[in-house]
Amino acid sequence: MQQAMDVSDPVCQSGRAWVDEAIRRVSADANRSADTHLIRVPLPEHWAEWGIDVYLKDESTHPTGSLKHRLARSLFLYGLCNGWIRQGTTIVEASSGSTAVSEAYFAKMLGLPFVAVMPRSTSKEKCELIEFQGGVCHFVDDPGALYEEARRVASEAPADTGGGHYMDQFTYAERATDWRGNNNIAESIFEQMAQERFSCPCWIVVGAGTGGTSATIGRYLRYQRYGTQLCVVDPENSAFFEGWRRRDPGYATGRGSRIEGIGRPRVEPSFQPDVVDRMIQVPDAASIAAMRLVSGLTGRDAGGSTGTNFYGVVKLMCELRTAGARGSIVTLLCDGGERYRNTYKSDTWLAEHGLDVAPYATRLQAALTTGKWAD
Repeated sequence: MQQAMDVSDPVCQSGRAWVDEAIRRVSADANRSADTHLIRVPLPEHWAEWGIDVYLKDESTHPTGSLKHRLARSLFLYGLCNGWIRQGTTIVEASSGSTAVSEAYFAKMLGLPFVAVMPRSTSKEKCELIEFQGGVCHFVDDPGALYEEARRVASEAPADTGGGHYMDQFTYAERATDWRGNNNIAESIFEQMAQERFSCPCWIVVGAGTGGTSATIGRYLRYQRYGTQLCVVDPENSAFFEGWRRRDPGYATGRGSRIEGIGRPRVEPSFQPDVVDRMIQVPDAASIAAMRLVSGLTGRDAGGSTGTNFYGVVKLMCELRTAGARGSIVTLLCDGGERYRNTYKSDTWLAEHGLDVAPYATRLQAALTTGKWAD
């Protein structure tokens, strides 16, 4: 059996020995973590009678509290195995919050400095989580400037202490994760659905931030020859929906999303439009209304991107009902609502940003009651 090394040992601080130990530590994190729960949403009883079930995969139970824990672990392994991350390397990421929280966790695990380049509008709660893990928050006023600023920060890290590495989740997310299996999120969903009455979902619904999750799931569906379709939901100001509709990988809005974790001002390199069967645009107020609905139905505190997901889910539920079809829909609970106490969960913040959730809350409740979607 291979003996574990101490990364503080001088012998271990040179070259491959340090990298070997770093990979062991990151891999051990995956080995320690139980899979996230798949929760059947307790819908009104008539939905069960109509033969439609909905499930939430609760990614908030990861050690760093979000779906991005999977991505951060994959990106660290990718960087280590490519020789980009060494002892002393300063890790830099462009992130609106959750990816940075997770990457800060792994950087701290390996004793590496971490800098998150973030929009100034990022929630205070996420900044505090990054700093708790020993990371530094570096703010920019223009969301479109994140990428170049992150590259600059990484390039200026002292070479004599390991230099800097820009993780670039937006480029590498789709290639750092093994989409064929190896306990990725898609494989996990289907293993957990195996004993359900509709074990092969009609739809899996996700948002896109990097595009890595949708790429992983879409590729896995094709690789395993499942009939499940992939729907990507997209918030206001994001470029993904129009880029997908126009088949334009260069499409950009130049505006940041108010729903943290998803939506981008440009179509990101990791987004793979050809594995997406459908996209739905979701108003921000609708995302927040659906976020509150998820919490009311399940008793679980959900964030804004989960609301975006669930708004799309309810629309698809009604379409299945209208068509007389039976089946299941799976989506993600991406992170917990405790990260948004002063934003999405604050009526004062909503009023300041001109977001009226009441009409969408009414629409969602009517849809759950009648099985009909009112456009």
